[in-house]
Amino acid sequence: MTSYIGAVDQGTTSTRFIIFDKNGDIVSVSRTVHDQICEKPGWVAHDPAQIRDNTFRVIAKALEKAGLTGKDLAAIGVTNQRETVAAWDRHTGKPLYHAVVWQCARSDEICRNLDDVYGKDCFRQQTGLPTATYFSGPKIKWMMDHVPAVRQAVDNGTALFGTMDTWVIWNLTGGPGKGNHVTDVTNASRTLLMNLNTLDWDPDILNTLGIPLDCLPAIVPSSDPAALGRTHAAGPLGHGVTVGGALGDQQAALFGHTCFAPGEAKNTYGTGCFLLFNTGQKIIFSRHGLLTTPAYQIHGEKPVYALEGAIAYAGALVQWVRDNLGLIVSAPEIETLANTVKDNGDVYCVPAFSGLFAPHWRSDARGVIAGLTQFATKGHIARAVLEATAYQTKDIVEAISKDLGKNLDLTALKVDGGMVENHTLMQFQADILDKKVIRPKVTETTALGAAYAAGLAVGFWPDIGALKEKWQAHTTWYPHMDDPRRTRLYDSWQKAVKTSFGWC
Repeated sequence: MTSYIGAVDQGTTSTRFIIFDKNGDIVSVSRTVHDQICEKPGWVAHDPAQIRDNTFRVIAKALEKAGLTGKDLAAIGVTNQRETVAAWDRHTGKPLYHAVVWQCARSDEICRNLDDVYGKDCFRQQTGLPTATYFSGPKIKWMMDHVPAVRQAVDNGTALFGTMDTWVIWNLTGGPGKGNHVTDVTNASRTLLMNLNTLDWDPDILNTLGIPLDCLPAIVPSSDPAALGRTHAAGPLGHGVTVGGALGDQQAALFGHTCFAPGEAKNTYGTGCFLLFNTGQKIIFSRHGLLTTPAYQIHGEKPVYALEGAIAYAGALVQWVRDNLGLIVSAPEIETLANTVKDNGDVYCVPAFSGLFAPHWRSDARGVIAGLTQFATKGHIARAVLEATAYQTKDIVEAISKDLGKNLDLTALKVDGGMVENHTLMQFQADILDKKVIRPKVTETTALGAAYAAGLAVGFWPDIGALKEKWQAHTTWYPHMDDPRRTRLYDSWQKAVKTSFGWC
Protein backbone atom coordinates (compact mmCIF):
# COMPACT_ATOMS: atom_id res chain seq x y z
CA MET A 1 0.00 0.00 0.00
CA THR A 2 1.25 3.48 -0.87
CA SER A 3 1.58 5.38 2.40
CA TYR A 4 3.20 8.61 1.33
CA ILE A 5 2.79 11.73 -0.80
CA GLY A 6 5.67 13.63 -2.40
CA ALA A 7 5.91 17.32 -3.22
CA VAL A 8 8.33 19.18 -5.47
CA ASP A 9 8.82 22.72 -4.15
CA GLN A 10 10.61 24.62 -6.90
CA GLY A 11 11.39 27.98 -5.32
CA THR A 12 13.21 31.17 -6.19
CA THR A 13 16.50 30.17 -4.58
CA SER A 14 16.27 26.39 -4.22
CA THR A 15 14.42 23.24 -5.19
CA ARG A 16 13.21 20.70 -2.64
CA PHE A 17 11.44 17.38 -2.57
CA ILE A 18 9.52 16.62 0.61
CA ILE A 19 7.81 13.34 1.47
CA PHE A 20 4.80 13.48 3.80
CA ASP A 21 2.89 10.75 5.60
CA LYS A 22 -0.87 10.56 6.04
CA ASN A 23 -0.76 12.87 9.07
CA GLY A 24 0.92 15.54 7.00
CA ASP A 25 4.19 15.08 8.88
CA ILE A 26 7.53 15.27 7.08
CA VAL A 27 9.23 11.92 6.47
CA SER A 28 12.15 13.07 4.33
CA VAL A 29 13.42 16.19 2.62
CA SER A 30 16.21 17.02 0.18
CA ARG A 31 17.15 20.51 -1.00
CA THR A 32 19.65 22.10 -3.35
CA VAL A 33 20.16 25.69 -4.48
CA HIS A 34 20.49 27.07 -7.98
CA ASP A 35 22.32 30.06 -9.43
CA GLN A 36 20.92 33.60 -9.53
CA ILE A 37 21.90 35.16 -12.86
CA CYS A 38 21.95 38.97 -12.64
CA GLU A 39 23.45 40.34 -15.85
CA LYS A 40 22.21 43.92 -15.37
CA PRO A 41 20.62 45.98 -12.58
CA GLY A 42 17.02 44.85 -12.15
CA TRP A 43 17.54 41.66 -14.17
CA VAL A 44 17.17 38.23 -12.52
CA ALA A 45 17.29 34.88 -14.34
CA HIS A 46 17.69 31.16 -13.68
CA ASP A 47 19.07 28.26 -15.71
CA PRO A 48 16.11 25.93 -16.52
CA ALA A 49 18.44 22.98 -17.17
CA GLN A 50 20.02 23.41 -13.75
CA ILE A 51 16.59 23.52 -12.13
CA ARG A 52 15.48 20.38 -14.03
CA ASP A 53 18.62 18.49 -12.96
CA ASN A 54 18.27 19.71 -9.38
CA THR A 55 14.64 18.57 -9.31
CA PHE A 56 15.59 15.07 -10.42
CA ARG A 57 18.45 15.03 -7.90
CA VAL A 58 16.42 16.04 -4.84
CA ILE A 59 13.66 13.56 -5.67
CA ALA A 60 16.15 10.71 -5.81
CA LYS A 61 17.94 11.89 -2.65
CA ALA A 62 14.77 12.28 -0.55
CA LEU A 63 13.58 8.81 -1.54
CA GLU A 64 16.99 7.36 -0.72
CA LYS A 65 17.08 9.07 2.70
CA ALA A 66 13.66 7.64 3.55
CA GLY A 67 14.43 4.17 2.21
CA LEU A 68 11.55 4.46 -0.25
CA THR A 69 10.98 4.15 -3.98
CA GLY A 70 8.52 5.82 -6.32
CA LYS A 71 6.17 2.86 -5.83
CA ASP A 72 5.66 3.95 -2.20
CA LEU A 73 4.14 7.28 -3.27
CA ALA A 74 0.42 7.53 -3.91
CA ALA A 75 0.98 10.73 -5.92
CA ILE A 76 3.18 13.79 -6.12
CA GLY A 77 2.32 17.46 -6.21
CA VAL A 78 4.27 20.36 -7.66
CA THR A 79 4.51 23.90 -6.33
CA ASN A 80 6.69 26.59 -7.78
CA GLN A 81 7.89 30.16 -7.91
CA ARG A 82 5.17 31.83 -9.92
CA GLU A 83 5.56 34.18 -12.90
CA THR A 84 9.09 32.92 -13.60
CA VAL A 85 8.88 31.69 -17.18
CA ALA A 86 11.02 29.51 -19.44
CA ALA A 87 11.19 28.84 -23.18
CA TRP A 88 12.38 25.53 -24.64
CA ASP A 89 12.37 23.45 -27.80
CA ARG A 90 9.58 20.88 -27.88
CA HIS A 91 11.71 18.38 -29.83
CA THR A 92 15.03 18.56 -27.99
CA GLY A 93 13.89 19.75 -24.56
CA LYS A 94 16.76 22.24 -24.49
CA PRO A 95 16.10 25.69 -23.01
CA LEU A 96 16.15 28.46 -25.58
CA TYR A 97 17.15 31.08 -23.00
CA HIS A 98 17.39 31.68 -19.27
CA ALA A 99 14.18 31.48 -17.28
CA VAL A 100 13.17 35.09 -16.60
CA VAL A 101 12.41 35.38 -12.88
CA TRP A 102 9.34 37.00 -11.31
CA GLN A 103 11.52 39.70 -9.72
CA CYS A 104 13.05 40.67 -13.07
CA ALA A 105 12.27 44.15 -14.42
CA ARG A 106 13.61 43.70 -17.97
CA SER A 107 10.09 43.93 -19.45
CA ASP A 108 9.56 47.41 -18.02
CA GLU A 109 9.53 49.14 -21.42
CA ILE A 110 6.95 46.68 -22.74
CA CYS A 111 4.73 47.34 -19.73
CA ARG A 112 5.12 51.11 -20.01
CA ASN A 113 4.18 50.96 -23.68
CA LEU A 114 1.07 48.96 -22.82
CA ASP A 115 0.21 51.52 -20.14
CA ASP A 116 0.68 54.40 -22.57
CA VAL A 117 -1.46 52.85 -25.30
CA TYR A 118 -4.13 50.97 -23.35
CA GLY A 119 -3.85 52.06 -19.69
CA LYS A 120 -2.41 50.24 -16.68
CA ASP A 121 -5.65 48.37 -15.98
CA CYS A 122 -6.34 47.48 -19.61
CA PHE A 123 -6.41 43.73 -18.85
CA ARG A 124 -7.74 43.85 -15.28
CA GLN A 125 -11.34 42.88 -16.10
CA GLN A 126 -10.10 39.76 -17.88
CA THR A 127 -7.14 38.84 -15.65
CA GLY A 128 -7.56 40.63 -12.32
CA LEU A 129 -4.07 42.08 -12.77
CA PRO A 130 -2.47 45.40 -13.73
CA THR A 131 0.24 45.49 -16.37
CA ALA A 132 3.53 45.01 -14.53
CA THR A 133 6.97 43.48 -15.04
CA TYR A 134 5.98 40.96 -12.36
CA PHE A 135 3.88 38.83 -14.70
CA SER A 136 4.93 36.21 -17.24
CA GLY A 137 3.23 37.50 -20.40
CA PRO A 138 5.42 40.60 -20.84
CA LYS A 139 8.47 38.44 -20.04
CA ILE A 140 7.49 36.06 -22.87
CA LYS A 141 7.11 39.00 -25.25
CA TRP A 142 10.52 40.31 -24.16
CA MET A 143 12.13 36.94 -25.01
CA MET A 144 10.39 36.86 -28.38
CA ASP A 145 11.54 40.41 -29.14
CA HIS A 146 15.13 40.17 -27.87
CA VAL A 147 16.31 36.55 -28.07
CA PRO A 148 16.85 35.32 -31.66
CA ALA A 149 16.68 31.63 -30.68
CA VAL A 150 13.28 32.15 -29.09
CA ARG A 151 11.98 34.17 -32.03
CA GLN A 152 13.15 31.53 -34.51
CA ALA A 153 11.62 28.68 -32.51
CA VAL A 154 8.31 30.54 -32.30
CA ASP A 155 8.33 31.11 -36.06
CA ASN A 156 9.21 27.44 -36.67
CA GLY A 157 6.50 26.19 -34.32
CA THR A 158 8.98 24.41 -32.04
CA ALA A 159 8.86 26.78 -29.05
CA LEU A 160 7.15 25.92 -25.79
CA PHE A 161 6.63 28.40 -22.97
CA GLY A 162 5.75 27.69 -19.40
CA THR A 163 6.09 28.73 -15.80
CA MET A 164 8.24 26.47 -13.67
CA ASP A 165 5.42 24.06 -12.80
CA THR A 166 5.02 23.45 -16.53
CA TRP A 167 8.75 22.97 -17.06
CA VAL A 168 9.08 20.54 -14.14
CA ILE A 169 5.97 18.52 -15.03
CA TRP A 170 6.92 18.34 -18.73
CA ASN A 171 10.29 16.87 -17.80
CA LEU A 172 8.98 14.52 -15.10
CA THR A 173 6.34 13.13 -17.47
CA GLY A 174 8.85 12.26 -20.19
CA GLY A 175 10.16 15.43 -21.87
CA PRO A 176 10.56 15.47 -25.68
CA GLY A 177 7.82 13.51 -27.42
CA LYS A 178 6.21 12.40 -24.15
CA GLY A 179 5.98 15.27 -21.69
CA ASN A 180 2.64 16.71 -20.62
CA HIS A 181 2.57 20.46 -21.43
CA VAL A 182 0.17 21.71 -18.74
CA THR A 183 -0.26 24.35 -16.07
CA ASP A 184 -2.87 24.80 -13.37
CA VAL A 185 -5.28 27.72 -13.03
CA THR A 186 -3.26 29.40 -10.27
CA ASN A 187 -0.06 29.57 -12.29
CA ALA A 188 -1.85 30.43 -15.52
CA SER A 189 -3.53 33.34 -13.77
CA ARG A 190 -0.11 34.91 -13.08
CA THR A 191 0.84 35.27 -16.72
CA LEU A 192 -1.47 38.23 -17.51
CA LEU A 193 -2.77 35.99 -20.29
CA MET A 194 -5.58 33.96 -18.63
CA ASN A 195 -9.20 35.06 -18.48
CA LEU A 196 -10.56 34.61 -14.96
CA ASN A 197 -14.08 33.97 -16.21
CA THR A 198 -13.28 31.31 -18.82
CA LEU A 199 -10.16 29.87 -17.11
CA ASP A 200 -8.56 29.80 -20.54
CA TRP A 201 -6.02 31.88 -22.46
CA ASP A 202 -7.57 35.17 -23.55
CA PRO A 203 -7.34 35.47 -27.37
CA ASP A 204 -7.44 39.29 -27.36
CA ILE A 205 -4.52 39.58 -24.93
CA LEU A 206 -2.51 36.97 -26.84
CA ASN A 207 -3.12 38.97 -30.00
CA THR A 208 -2.06 42.23 -28.32
CA LEU A 209 1.21 40.71 -27.11
CA GLY A 210 1.77 38.61 -30.24
CA ILE A 211 2.06 35.31 -28.33
CA PRO A 212 0.92 32.19 -30.27
CA LEU A 213 -1.59 29.96 -28.50
CA ASP A 214 0.14 26.74 -29.56
CA CYS A 215 3.25 27.70 -27.55
CA LEU A 216 1.29 27.74 -24.29
CA PRO A 217 0.32 24.84 -22.02
CA ALA A 218 -3.18 23.51 -21.42
CA ILE A 219 -4.83 24.95 -18.30
CA VAL A 220 -6.15 22.34 -15.84
CA PRO A 221 -7.44 22.23 -12.23
CA SER A 222 -5.00 22.45 -9.31
CA SER A 223 -6.06 19.05 -7.96
CA ASP A 224 -6.90 16.48 -10.61
CA PRO A 225 -6.48 12.70 -10.87
CA ALA A 226 -5.53 12.61 -14.56
CA ALA A 227 -5.02 16.00 -16.23
CA LEU A 228 -1.48 16.63 -14.97
CA GLY A 229 -0.14 13.26 -16.13
CA ARG A 230 2.08 10.55 -14.66
CA THR A 231 5.81 10.53 -14.14
CA HIS A 232 7.92 8.65 -16.67
CA ALA A 233 9.39 5.38 -15.41
CA ALA A 234 12.84 6.38 -16.67
CA GLY A 235 12.80 9.47 -14.45
CA PRO A 236 13.96 9.91 -10.85
CA LEU A 237 10.91 8.18 -9.35
CA GLY A 238 11.57 5.06 -11.42
CA HIS A 239 7.83 4.48 -11.64
CA GLY A 240 4.68 5.93 -13.13
CA VAL A 241 3.37 8.09 -10.28
CA THR A 242 0.31 10.33 -10.67
CA VAL A 243 1.04 14.04 -10.66
CA GLY A 244 -2.13 14.88 -8.78
CA GLY A 245 -1.60 18.49 -7.78
CA ALA A 246 -0.01 21.71 -9.02
CA LEU A 247 -0.27 25.12 -7.42
CA GLY A 248 1.71 28.33 -7.53
CA ASP A 249 3.67 28.60 -4.31
CA GLN A 250 1.47 31.20 -2.61
CA GLN A 251 -1.78 29.42 -3.43
CA ALA A 252 -0.14 26.19 -2.25
CA ALA A 253 0.63 27.85 1.07
CA LEU A 254 -3.00 28.99 1.38
CA PHE A 255 -4.06 25.40 0.68
CA GLY A 256 -1.52 24.05 3.16
CA HIS A 257 -2.88 26.38 5.84
CA THR A 258 -6.34 24.92 5.06
CA CYS A 259 -7.69 28.44 4.44
CA PHE A 260 -10.69 27.03 2.63
CA ALA A 261 -13.34 29.46 3.94
CA PRO A 262 -13.95 33.03 2.77
CA GLY A 263 -12.24 35.49 5.13
CA GLU A 264 -9.31 33.22 5.97
CA ALA A 265 -5.87 34.53 5.08
CA LYS A 266 -2.22 33.59 5.14
CA ASN A 267 1.05 35.44 4.69
CA THR A 268 4.25 33.77 3.49
CA TYR A 269 7.55 35.36 4.50
CA GLY A 270 10.10 34.07 2.03
CA THR A 271 12.30 35.77 -0.55
CA GLY A 272 9.29 37.99 -1.09
CA CYS A 273 6.17 38.24 1.00
CA PHE A 274 2.71 37.25 -0.19
CA LEU A 275 -0.65 37.64 1.51
CA LEU A 276 -3.71 35.82 0.16
CA PHE A 277 -7.25 36.43 1.41
CA ASN A 278 -9.89 33.84 0.46
CA THR A 279 -12.95 35.46 -1.17
CA GLY A 280 -14.79 32.22 -1.99
CA GLN A 281 -16.20 31.45 -5.43
CA LYS A 282 -16.80 35.13 -6.16
CA ILE A 283 -14.40 37.12 -8.35
CA ILE A 284 -13.69 40.44 -6.62
CA PHE A 285 -11.74 43.02 -8.60
CA SER A 286 -9.58 45.23 -6.43
CA ARG A 287 -9.80 49.01 -6.67
CA HIS A 288 -6.86 49.50 -4.31
CA GLY A 289 -3.86 47.82 -5.90
CA LEU A 290 -4.43 44.17 -5.07
CA LEU A 291 -4.43 41.21 -7.44
CA THR A 292 -7.45 39.02 -8.10
CA THR A 293 -6.36 35.43 -8.47
CA PRO A 294 -7.68 31.87 -8.34
CA ALA A 295 -6.81 30.39 -4.95
CA TYR A 296 -7.28 26.81 -6.20
CA GLN A 297 -9.58 24.58 -8.20
CA ILE A 298 -10.44 21.01 -7.28
CA HIS A 299 -11.42 18.66 -10.12
CA GLY A 300 -15.15 18.83 -10.80
CA GLU A 301 -15.67 21.96 -8.69
CA LYS A 302 -15.80 25.69 -9.33
CA PRO A 303 -12.60 27.61 -8.60
CA VAL A 304 -12.10 29.46 -5.34
CA TYR A 305 -10.68 32.98 -5.66
CA ALA A 306 -8.54 35.26 -3.52
CA LEU A 307 -7.28 38.80 -3.23
CA GLU A 308 -3.51 38.95 -3.07
CA GLY A 309 -0.87 41.44 -2.09
CA ALA A 310 2.68 40.76 -3.31
CA ILE A 311 5.85 42.20 -1.78
CA ALA A 312 9.05 41.78 -3.78
CA TYR A 313 11.64 41.91 -0.97
CA ALA A 314 11.22 40.36 2.47
CA GLY A 315 13.80 37.67 3.25
CA ALA A 316 15.77 39.00 0.29
CA LEU A 317 16.12 42.29 2.18
CA VAL A 318 17.77 40.48 5.07
CA GLN A 319 20.08 38.76 2.58
CA TRP A 320 21.01 42.20 1.21
CA VAL A 321 21.93 43.40 4.71
CA ARG A 322 24.09 40.28 5.09
CA ASP A 323 25.72 40.10 1.66
CA ASN A 324 25.90 43.73 0.52
CA LEU A 325 26.20 45.69 3.76
CA GLY A 326 27.98 43.04 5.84
CA LEU A 327 26.12 44.04 9.01
CA ILE A 328 25.44 40.38 9.85
CA VAL A 329 27.12 37.08 9.00
CA SER A 330 23.99 34.89 8.90
CA ALA A 331 20.34 35.79 8.38
CA PRO A 332 19.16 34.87 11.92
CA GLU A 333 21.57 37.43 13.36
CA ILE A 334 19.29 40.22 12.12
CA GLU A 335 17.00 39.61 15.10
CA THR A 336 19.85 39.78 17.61
CA LEU A 337 21.10 43.01 16.08
CA ALA A 338 17.59 44.50 15.97
CA ASN A 339 17.13 43.74 19.66
CA THR A 340 20.17 45.82 20.64
CA VAL A 341 17.82 48.82 20.43
CA LYS A 342 14.39 49.27 22.02
CA ASP A 343 12.70 50.67 18.89
CA ASN A 344 13.44 51.79 15.34
CA GLY A 345 14.71 55.23 16.36
CA ASP A 346 12.36 56.71 13.71
CA VAL A 347 14.36 54.93 10.97
CA TYR A 348 12.46 53.31 8.08
CA CYS A 349 13.71 51.10 5.25
CA VAL A 350 11.68 50.85 2.02
CA PRO A 351 13.12 47.98 -0.07
CA ALA A 352 12.05 49.16 -3.52
CA PHE A 353 15.11 47.63 -5.19
CA SER A 354 13.22 46.92 -8.41
CA GLY A 355 10.13 49.02 -7.78
CA LEU A 356 7.27 48.51 -5.35
CA PHE A 357 4.63 45.83 -5.83
CA ALA A 358 1.21 45.82 -4.11
CA PRO A 359 -0.57 48.00 -3.40
CA HIS A 360 1.53 50.77 -5.00
CA TRP A 361 2.75 49.20 -8.28
CA ARG A 362 5.48 51.79 -8.82
CA SER A 363 8.23 50.56 -11.11
CA ASP A 364 9.87 53.98 -10.74
CA ALA A 365 10.44 53.52 -6.99
CA ARG A 366 13.85 52.64 -5.56
CA GLY A 367 15.00 51.67 -2.10
CA VAL A 368 15.48 54.27 0.62
CA ILE A 369 16.50 54.37 4.28
CA ALA A 370 14.69 57.37 5.75
CA GLY A 371 14.77 59.17 9.09
CA LEU A 372 18.49 58.84 9.72
CA THR A 373 20.07 61.02 12.39
CA GLN A 374 23.42 60.92 14.15
CA PHE A 375 21.66 58.88 16.84
CA ALA A 376 20.96 56.00 14.42
CA THR A 377 23.00 52.79 14.74
CA LYS A 378 23.20 49.55 12.80
CA GLY A 379 20.72 48.19 15.34
CA HIS A 380 18.14 50.74 14.23
CA ILE A 381 18.78 49.83 10.59
CA ALA A 382 18.36 46.14 11.42
CA ARG A 383 15.08 46.83 13.19
CA ALA A 384 13.90 49.02 10.30
CA VAL A 385 14.72 46.16 7.90
CA LEU A 386 12.59 43.70 9.88
CA GLU A 387 9.75 46.14 10.36
CA ALA A 388 9.65 46.90 6.62
CA THR A 389 8.10 43.50 5.95
CA ALA A 390 5.46 44.03 8.64
CA TYR A 391 4.59 47.51 7.37
CA GLN A 392 4.25 46.29 3.80
CA THR A 393 1.95 43.53 5.05
CA LYS A 394 -0.17 46.16 6.78
CA ASP A 395 -0.33 48.10 3.50
CA ILE A 396 -1.92 45.02 1.94
CA VAL A 397 -4.38 44.41 4.80
CA GLU A 398 -5.42 48.07 4.60
CA ALA A 399 -6.05 47.68 0.87
CA ILE A 400 -8.16 44.55 1.47
CA SER A 401 -10.17 46.50 4.03
CA LYS A 402 -10.82 49.27 1.50
CA ASP A 403 -11.88 46.74 -1.15
CA LEU A 404 -14.16 44.65 1.05
CA GLY A 405 -15.32 47.14 3.69
CA LYS A 406 -17.66 45.45 6.15
CA ASN A 407 -17.12 42.14 4.39
CA LEU A 408 -13.59 42.01 5.83
CA ASP A 409 -13.51 39.77 8.88
CA LEU A 410 -9.81 39.05 9.30
CA THR A 411 -9.48 37.94 12.91
CA ALA A 412 -6.11 36.26 12.53
CA LEU A 413 -3.27 35.91 10.04
CA LYS A 414 -1.74 32.48 9.48
CA VAL A 415 1.96 32.70 8.64
CA ASP A 416 4.71 30.55 7.17
CA GLY A 417 8.12 30.88 5.54
CA GLY A 418 11.64 31.21 6.85
CA MET A 419 11.08 34.55 8.58
CA VAL A 420 8.43 33.18 10.97
CA GLU A 421 11.30 31.93 13.11
CA ASN A 422 11.96 35.59 13.93
CA HIS A 423 9.88 36.29 17.04
CA THR A 424 10.67 40.02 17.00
CA LEU A 425 9.21 40.35 13.50
CA MET A 426 6.15 38.23 14.27
CA GLN A 427 5.36 40.18 17.44
CA PHE A 428 5.70 43.48 15.59
CA GLN A 429 3.48 42.08 12.82
CA ALA A 430 0.76 41.31 15.36
CA ASP A 431 1.21 44.75 16.94
CA ILE A 432 1.08 46.82 13.75
CA LEU A 433 -1.90 44.82 12.39
CA ASP A 434 -3.71 44.62 15.72
CA LYS A 435 -4.46 40.99 14.80
CA LYS A 436 -3.40 37.57 16.05
CA VAL A 437 -0.56 36.01 14.08
CA ILE A 438 -0.53 32.20 14.05
CA ARG A 439 2.32 29.92 13.06
CA PRO A 440 1.39 26.28 12.25
CA LYS A 441 3.02 23.13 13.56
CA VAL A 442 4.24 22.20 10.06
CA THR A 443 5.91 25.31 8.63
CA GLU A 444 6.65 23.75 5.22
CA THR A 445 3.20 24.92 4.27
CA THR A 446 3.87 25.47 0.57
CA ALA A 447 5.03 21.91 -0.06
CA LEU A 448 2.29 20.60 2.24
CA GLY A 449 -0.34 22.40 0.15
CA ALA A 450 0.95 20.75 -3.03
CA ALA A 451 0.92 17.40 -1.24
CA TYR A 452 -2.63 17.99 0.00
CA ALA A 453 -3.81 18.81 -3.54
CA ALA A 454 -2.16 15.69 -4.94
CA GLY A 455 -3.48 13.50 -2.14
CA LEU A 456 -7.04 14.74 -2.58
CA ALA A 457 -6.87 13.96 -6.29
CA VAL A 458 -6.13 10.26 -5.72
CA GLY A 459 -8.19 9.73 -2.56
CA PHE A 460 -5.21 9.61 -0.20
CA TRP A 461 -7.20 12.10 1.89
CA PRO A 462 -11.01 11.95 1.50
CA ASP A 463 -11.92 15.65 1.50
CA ILE A 464 -10.84 19.11 2.64
CA GLY A 465 -12.58 18.55 5.98
CA ALA A 466 -10.06 15.82 6.79
CA LEU A 467 -7.24 18.25 5.97
CA LYS A 468 -8.76 20.94 8.19
CA GLU A 469 -8.72 18.54 11.13
CA LYS A 470 -4.98 17.93 10.72
CA TRP A 471 -3.94 21.61 10.87
CA GLN A 472 -2.41 22.55 14.23
CA ALA A 473 -1.10 25.85 15.61
CA HIS A 474 2.44 25.98 16.99
CA THR A 475 2.79 29.60 18.21
CA THR A 476 0.37 32.52 18.46
CA TRP A 477 1.46 36.15 18.83
CA TYR A 478 -1.09 38.60 20.26
CA PRO A 479 -1.04 42.40 19.71
CA HIS A 480 0.12 44.53 22.64
CA MET A 481 0.70 47.95 21.03
CA ASP A 482 -1.56 50.89 21.87
CA ASP A 483 -3.48 52.62 19.09
CA PRO A 484 -1.72 56.04 19.20
CA ARG A 485 1.72 54.45 18.80
CA ARG A 486 0.48 52.18 16.03
CA THR A 487 -0.94 55.14 14.15
CA ARG A 488 2.19 57.24 14.61
CA LEU A 489 4.51 54.49 13.36
CA TYR A 490 2.36 53.70 10.35
CA ASP A 491 2.03 57.36 9.37
CA SER A 492 5.83 57.66 9.38
CA TRP A 493 6.13 54.51 7.27
CA GLN A 494 3.81 55.98 4.65
CA LYS A 495 5.98 59.11 4.49
CA ALA A 496 9.03 56.93 3.88
CA VAL A 497 7.24 55.05 1.08
CA LYS A 498 6.43 58.31 -0.71
CA THR A 499 10.12 59.32 -0.67
CA SER A 500 10.93 56.18 -2.70
CA PHE A 501 8.77 57.26 -5.66
CA GLY A 502 10.07 58.79 -8.88
CA TRP A 503 13.71 57.70 -8.83
CA CYS A 504 13.58 56.15 -12.31
